[in-house]
Amino acid sequence: MTQQIPQASQAATAPERADLIDAIREQQQPFIAIRHDIHAHPELGFAETRTSQIVAEKLAQWGYEVTTGVGGTGVVGRLRRGSSTRAIGLRADMDALPIQESTGLPYASTVAQTMHACGHDGHTATLLAAAHHLASADFDGTLNLIFQPAEEGLGGASKMIADGLFERFPCDQVFALHNAPGVPVGHFAVRHGCMLASSDSVTITVTGRGAHGAMPQLGCDPVVAAASIVMALQSIVARNVEPTRAAVVTVGAINAGKAGNVIPETATLQLSVRALDSETRNLLEARIRTIAELQAQSYGATATVDYHAISRPLVNERNATLLAIDAIESLVGPHGLTMMPDAVMGSEDFSWMTEVLPGCYVLIGNGVGSVGGCSVHNPGYDFNDDALAYGAAWFVALTQRYLRAS
Repeated sequence: MTQQIPQASQAATAPERADLIDAIREQQQPFIAIRHDIHAHPELGFAETRTSQIVAEKLAQWGYEVTTGVGGTGVVGRLRRGSSTRAIGLRADMDALPIQESTGLPYASTVAQTMHACGHDGHTATLLAAAHHLASADFDGTLNLIFQPAEEGLGGASKMIADGLFERFPCDQVFALHNAPGVPVGHFAVRHGCMLASSDSVTITVTGRGAHGAMPQLGCDPVVAAASIVMALQSIVARNVEPTRAAVVTVGAINAGKAGNVIPETATLQLSVRALDSETRNLLEARIRTIAELQAQSYGATATVDYHAISRPLVNERNATLLAIDAIESLVGPHGLTMMPDAVMGSEDFSWMTEVLPGCYVLIGNGVGSVGGCSVHNPGYDFNDDALAYGAAWFVALTQRYLRAS
């Protein structure tokens, strides 16, 4: 997940009571060690077998009912107490990215071209720390811990859902967090309503007829048609999307031919498409398909459009968000929370879960400057271990509030 969020103007001011954070911090070293181990052995989406095994073994040790292989390499730990029918879901992602690490850390990736450049190692360790604390806590209801594979564009959340995640492990509400470089440790950020954009990956293949570059009249040039499509696509946001709604149509790659004197048979365009609501998302898809097909036709070529949904708009439901805010303020006070005025055009696989259930997605500070400030998806990035106790405490506070024992 990539994002840009408003910068916090000051570090979080601790409230009068921070007992929970202190209690988890006293027990955090084993979880920092787990985080470093996972960081040193990163695994890409749907290949998180080692990470899943670590998660499953720890949860089983603490008394959770453990189910593995959910949606591929996903793991769910369930803990039921009391007689309440209430159930809460807490989610962490586990996959790494195809990036060569450059941090030089003692626990740097040992796998070539693979690293935890988005902090999912930290998210996993954070939820494990919360799981350990909750294993001996008093609550009434069902706690479902969801360790998700393949968040980075491969559809891990939708695969878990298709595998019966919420039928097998019913939840009333579901929550997740993500670290935020550039925001002080101990500070949280969230907003009501849409938090993050949908993300669609689109490939347009334009097919013409190859010919010698010196005799273009004998061919049908897909490069010219593709260029026309690129220019026409720019009109969608400018002239079709309501001005008060945000949308992005980016052509990030054009591939055609290998020689200057040869008209190729095909040309391909690769697009990233984003929106903050489903209506706009659907409009973008319809216009992209129409423009691609008709622009190509006007040049005597044809175009096929492969439209792949990576994520939906991530919408924070009102009651779940109020619970999330209450838990945050119980830990760090109102000064430790930024209410974001605007949504972010980054995206998150967790949106598939919030499309099915009420939920809330929260950002936690990863640090500023040289300590935690490096952007995600960067070879120099690292999750800040100082953030672990805050994230784990938030997960615990959520659970204890929603599954409050009588």
